[in-house]
Amino acid sequence: MTEALNELGTYIEAKRPDCVLQWDVTHGELNVDVAPANIAGFVEFLQGDSTCKFSSLVDITAVDYPGRAKRFDVVYHFLSMYQNHRIRLRVSIREDQMVPSVTGVHPSANWFEREVFDMFGILFSGHPDLRRILTDYGFRGYPLRKDFPTTGYTEVRYDEAEKRVVYEPVSLVQEYRQFDFMSPWEGAGYILPGDEKEAEAK
Repeated sequence: MTEALNELGTYIEAKRPDCVLQWDVTHGELNVDVAPANIAGFVEFLQGDSTCKFSSLVDITAVDYPGRAKRFDVVYHFLSMYQNHRIRLRVSIREDQMVPSVTGVHPSANWFEREVFDMFGILFSGHPDLRRILTDYGFRGYPLRKDFPTTGYTEVRYDEAEKRVVYEPVSLVQEYRQFDFMSPWEGAGYILPGDEKEAEAK
């Protein structure tokens, strides 16, 4: 399998040197770094080329590297059911950079790209309907960025007096923020089933 993927990587690089920045085979998958401006054309090539036939878009996601100049990697996973191969494409971009949408080649990319936008704030140029898909209307921030607070900025609850849903700033007691992660039961004030056996043994 690795030999076949190495051959495929060499073939793809020879066919599309304008798109491929570098490639390798890791964990039985072909990984290709792609120039951002060429991603849509490259995806179309992978789908239509008779040697590749990567016809199934499995997923699009992203990874946040806050310390890098090119902060985000947008990652695409494709499957060739004809050749029984998988390929992973990686596009590295700056925080203010847009990525061309691949919805023109794979309509199923629509919701994947919306999810990446919703979670990371990455914009896809040419997307037909780029809006949030998982978070609520008016949500602030991007939850999968590493600088997003684990508690979020607001909390939502139903107010009986006002008979509506209200948004309030998150307010946590300091004890919660300084949880030591040593024991989830510390200070619980009750005994869990089975704990009495340990006490009897002592």
